[in-house]
Amino acid sequence: MKTLFLDVSTGVAGDMLSAALLELFDNREEIVACLNDIGIPGVVFRADTVKSYEIVGTHMTVTWQGVEEAPGCQHLHHDHAHHHDHRHLFDIQQIVDKLNLPFRVKTHVREVYYLIAEAEAKVHGEPMEHIHFHELGTMDAVADISAACLMIDLLQPDCIVATPICTGFGSIECAHGILPVPAPATAVILEGVPSFAGEIEGELSTPTGTALIRHFAQDYSQQPPMVVDRRGYGIGKKDFGRLSAVRASIGQSV
Repeated sequence: MKTLFLDVSTGVAGDMLSAALLELFDNREEIVACLNDIGIPGVVFRADTVKSYEIVGTHMTVTWQGVEEAPGCQHLHHDHAHHHDHRHLFDIQQIVDKLNLPFRVKTHVREVYYLIAEAEAKVHGEPMEHIHFHELGTMDAVADISAACLMIDLLQPDCIVATPICTGFGSIECAHGILPVPAPATAVILEGVPSFAGEIEGELSTPTGTALIRHFAQDYSQQPPMVVDRRGYGIGKKDFGRLSAVRASIGQSV
């Protein structure tokens, strides 16, 4: 049985997961070209080989209209101040409908985004249709989710296993003020999912990364017995004083 194992014991963000998955392919340049052909308005993917704490991996950069989303707290907003640079869930669904992706992959993208919107709606006590996304964060998240969903579809694993998710601890400053870690939306997404704080202060797992793991993981454990064919490291953008990466492994269960 073909098994995809995702080690998220040092945290997970959408770009870290997509970078780790990319390393499982031999034809990485072709995969990046496919990502850039998805058709997300204004979005460009770039994969760079980087070294972090003596480990070589991939850093996935997503820019929208030439601007990269700054690392930090990902969040949605109340609908009390709608501006031209915000998008609602309906707008996201329209974007996804037009993407150059197989229908089954679009379905995964919608379901992952729905998890995030549902969590934010619960946190803010608002209907999902009243929750809106800042446009740069929206396009960055759509890109990360679409990339991960497409690559998992291309890998065609029979089973996906992830470690319990490391969240970090402490607090983080967002547009809404000082919030606890895990951020409120992340905490909602984590309900029913094994997780732990770990030893690092800071936000190690984002709503996007957490939602992707919750959607795809069929089991949570350390690496199951398997013969690994390839491993990949998706390096994070933030420096916590030690390696911050998602490690993906693909192989056959034994």
